[in-house]
Amino acid sequence: MILQYITWNVKPQIFDFGSFEIRWYSLLFASGFILGYIILGKIFKKEGLPIELLDKLTIYMVIGTIIGARMGHCIFYEPEVYLKHPLKMILPWEGTIGKDFRFTGYQGLASHGGAIGILLALILFARKTKRPYLWTLDRVVIVTALAGFFIRMGNLMNSEVYGVQTDLPWGFKFMREALYGIPVSEIVPKHPTQIYEGLSYLAIFFLLMYIYKRKPKNQPHGLYFGLFLALVFASRFFIEFVKEDQVAFESGMSLNMGQILSIPFVLGGLIILYYYNKKRKAQTSKS
Repeated sequence: MILQYITWNVKPQIFDFGSFEIRWYSLLFASGFILGYIILGKIFKKEGLPIELLDKLTIYMVIGTIIGARMGHCIFYEPEVYLKHPLKMILPWEGTIGKDFRFTGYQGLASHGGAIGILLALILFARKTKRPYLWTLDRVVIVTALAGFFIRMGNLMNSEVYGVQTDLPWGFKFMREALYGIPVSEIVPKHPTQIYEGLSYLAIFFLLMYIYKRKPKNQPHGLYFGLFLALVFASRFFIEFVKEDQVAFESGMSLNMGQILSIPFVLGGLIILYYYNKKRKAQTSKS
């Protein structure tokens, strides 16, 4: 039998206690940070750095990621909703306790906002700890790529951020579309863009780790950060061509919001790599 499509009807909740639930997305999101902490711990140990420094870095990272990703979604994708109801940006619940209270979590996180949040948070970290900014970013982005994989797998478990219709045999029928009023008979296979992006980020993580293990310690800063920006957001840019619009205003745009926001990051990555290469050549000529 030839595979025509994959039926996807996974519940996003692991446990549901009525007004409170634990979702796969939350578990996978947390897993990215936990594994990132373990991997960075090995990197810090290899470089002879104290674990206390990593603990401080993790706090800055978590806060920067969550605030940045949440604000990014609210500002870039649904400003008209959140400007009218600003408390929705920060409250992970709806309603009144004892009446119609419902724990919602933060439904709406933007990776571009998360990237901006991390960049700003690490400026504060670098100033506080007197560490070079690019040195910090070079280490953080290695595990950030891995965290991106887990986040996209969380999107898959939520049946969200998927692609346009496809006839390819690995297309997914996201059956939870029926919850949004789409008749089951009209649900068609879509590109599983969560998997496309997740695997791209996973491959970038392995590439950065491979380079890190083989590059000399005294190289100029910026290589991993530049590669991360260029590769992650270039992959995001191209995958967006087969992704459904996230919000209504993107309809009819030649490039959607995700692609527009990706361009500066790609250009920034290429510029950083250019200057890294200049510094590396100058360092080589001196030696």
